Amino acid sequence: MATVGKVITCKAAVAWEPGKPLCIEEVEVAPPKAHEVRIKVVATGVCHTDWEYLFETGKGMKFRPFPLVLGHEAAGIVESTGPEVTRFSPGDKVIPLFLPYCGECERCLSPKTNHCKKNWTNMQAGILADGTSRISCKGQQVYQFLGVSSFSQYTVVPDTSVAKIRSDAPLDKVCLLGCGVSTGYGAAINAGKVEKDSSCAVFGLGAVGLAAVMGCKVAMARRIIGVDINPDKFEKARQFGATDCINPRDYSKPIQEVVVEKTGGGVDYALECVGSPAIMNAAFESTRDAWGTCVIAGWTETEVMSISVEKLLMGRTLKGTYFGGWKSVKDVPKLVDDYMNHKLKLDEFITEKLPLVQINKAFDLLKSGKSIRTVVSLQDS
Repeated sequence: MATVGKVITCKAAVAWEPGKPLCIEEVEVAPPKAHEVRIKVVATGVCHTDWEYLFETGKGMKFRPFPLVLGHEAAGIVESTGPEVTRFSPGDKVIPLFLPYCGECERCLSPKTNHCKKNWTNMQAGILADGTSRISCKGQQVYQFLGVSSFSQYTVVPDTSVAKIRSDAPLDKVCLLGCGVSTGYGAAINAGKVEKDSSCAVFGLGAVGLAAVMGCKVAMARRIIGVDINPDKFEKARQFGATDCINPRDYSKPIQEVVVEKTGGGVDYALECVGSPAIMNAAFESTRDAWGTCVIAGWTETEVMSISVEKLLMGRTLKGTYFGGWKSVKDVPKLVDDYMNHKLKLDEFITEKLPLVQINKAFDLLKSGKSIRTVVSLQDS
């Protein structure tokens, strides 16, 4: 291709400072270095975590350096590869990932975890392995959110953080497997290990929560209770498999007490998909004495949850999950296959499609609760 080895000038949504809307700018994306892949981003989902890093930095989120290109839930096509890259070629369809999988470290070789730490510290800081970003704007470095930055028409990602997927996969659908759907679905399937005929409660019915509901249904749970303060989400939750939906604002008592009463002692599995310590505590206390399991899938970096030790001692299990327990590069192509084979829903999560120039509208829809997932087209802008 004519762009190989050259700087690419393209459009990106740049966050110049916290708390301010994104600006559509011309950016320069440098060629990939060793063990890096430059990707033409075709579609990206807009995740609540993107919103939080822009508007909640210093509250529930650790500070990230600005200027910054957000976005971490995407799909695209390999434009070029750097030296020593062997698994990718120009034209490959791929999903960039904020969680690496090197396939060689102790964690990648263990079935107990998906927490590979290859390039982890740098990616969390918004830079690649050499300590710099590949994106610049107006003469200054622009940091790459979680090493991905999918709100740019082109980006560069470490080859340990890229999943090659089948060539017939629709990129504007499978992009959702880069974060939200995989996280919620895996919270039920991998972390919770939800069992047939069990009872479940899912707290928060955004994309992660609906994916958790879907996971509970796939696991053949008998009862799946969706919990959310927005009743507009209940119909969608039922489409994904919820048998009951309850709004905490309809009750004068704590929602955990409501769930315990409705289930005759509590649910077997509770999945928290909001990222609020208060809701985490409610989810934990909604589980059944002796064997209840609570999985935390909601994201917060600085807040602390408080639980009753006695409730833990009575046999409950509390655990967390990151990216749903999937070994990213290895497992995401299998999830794409499941979608293509009609074993996994994706289309139903998408409530809006917008061009990159309307990225701030996508944030507004997300915050207002009017959207489950907005997919932004990068190449129509």
